[in-house]
Parts: sequence; C-alpha cells; structure tokens
Amino acid sequence: MSKIVVDNTSITVLRFKESDFISLTDIAKRKSDEPSAVIGNWIRNRNTIEYLGIWETLYNPDFKLLEFEGFRKEAGLNAFTLSPLKWVITTNAAGICVKSGRYGGTFAHKDIAFKFASWISVEFELYLYKEFQRLKEEEQKQLGWSAKRELAKLNYRIHTDAIKQNLIPPELDRRKASIVYANEADVLNVAMFGMTAQEWREANPDKKGNIRDYANINELICLSNLESLNAVFINDGIPQGERLLKLNRVAISQMKVLTEVTDRQIFLPEAPADGK
Repeated sequence: MSKIVVDNTSITVLRFKESDFISLTDIAKRKSDEPSAVIGNWIRNRNTIEYLGIWETLYNPDFKLLEFEGFRKEAGLNAFTLSPLKWVITTNAAGICVKSGRYGGTFAHKDIAFKFASWISVEFELYLYKEFQRLKEEEQKQLGWSAKRELAKLNYRIHTDAIKQNLIPPELDRRKASIVYANEADVLNVAMFGMTAQEWREANPDKKGNIRDYANINELICLSNLESLNAVFINDGIPQGERLLKLNRVAISQMKVLTEVTDRQIFLPEAPADGK
C-alpha cells in the first residue's frame, strides 16, 4: 500500500490481483465530504456503466454480461440506484473492489480510477496521473537498487563457497572457520573501501548496519565483480596477500570507469502496463 498526494489530497494506491488499484473514496473526497454519495452518483450514470462494461468485457473473462445488460437498461431511470458493492457482486466485476475496515473504501483499477478522476475534474485527473507515474518511477528505482544488492549477495555466496572448498581444512572448528570467513570478507572490504569492517565500525560508531549498507550503486556493482573474481582467485590457489593487490587494482580501474559515466541510472525492462 502506498500514498500519493494530489493537489493536497492524500490518495491510497494498493496492489490487488497483481494490478494497481487506486482509492475512489479518496478521490471522491476532492469533491465532497460524503465520498460514498459521489461514487454512487458516478456509478449509476449510463456512460459509466457502459464504460465499466466494456472494460470488464476486455479484461475479465468471468464477467456476467446478462446481469450487466440489466443494469444498462435501467440506467437513466429516476428510480435506478447502484452501489459499487452491488455492481461487483451482481456482475462478478474485477475492475472495482470494496474493502472494509480502517483502511477500507472503494478501490478501482487504475484505468477506471483515472476515468472517475476525469469525471470529478479533468485537471485533477492530470495531476493524479502525474503523481501516479512518479510513484511508479520511484518503485522502479528502488527495484534497481534491490537488484544490485541481491546480485552482491549472490556473488558473496559463490565467494564463501569457494573459501569453504579451498581454504578451510575439514579439521577446523566453527570458531576458526569464522575467522577465515572474516578475513576473506575484509580482503574485499580493504580492496574496495580501504578499511576492514571493524575499522569502519570504529570510525562510524553512530551508524547502524555495515560498511556495505552505505555503499553507492557504483560501489555495489564493483563489489559484486570483486566477489566473483576473488572466488576465481581462490580456486586458482593465489595467496591472500597477492589476491588483495589484484583486487585493489581491479577496484581502482573499475571505479574510474564508473565515475566517468555521467548517466548512472540502472536500466531495467519496463513493466508491462496492467491489463495491456
């Protein structure tokens, strides 16, 4: 669940059935203090019902067309009333959901939510779309950071497996084995950051986590490469001191290249639009 602020109005966005759903209740508050009444007036409109029917026909194979036709015939009559919950239950609609509880309300697939926002105000719809796109861009950036962090973790697993197979004799107990792991981790830390983990903690007593948690994107990319190289060096039987020098030279070379690149954005494949 996320929040975006559109023209001083806080609007909830959540993931539902692998799609983005936006709170119609929050959008309706832009128009009135009685959002349920606003949504009710919108959903009973003939144009709204026809739009919802077309959307459901395109994206929902379980949509009940016969029940939809009944609503469409009644739309426009003075006595006709319709609520989001009745629409969902009667037609088995997938584009709208109604949630109860503290964070409940009426939510709709982003396509439908934008349509509702335009009914409230075309200007408000444009602001909503802009803020929603900004939210998606921030999520993509966070995904890129997480991907690099996971890559570093995966390469570290390869690195530690190589240590176990080549540096730790079976006779070593757990305490001695942990010392070997710590030394190898510090080989990477010194090659990349110029200090051991302990030295970093002593220099930064107020910071939580470890030295790698504060690395930037370029450093994480370089670190993941160093971990893979170190595993190869270990398998080749290269002594630790010699490996440290080799890794440090690689780190210097790679960081020079990375820092010369002006566009440091991590490019990931664009997520396909929901329902497209």
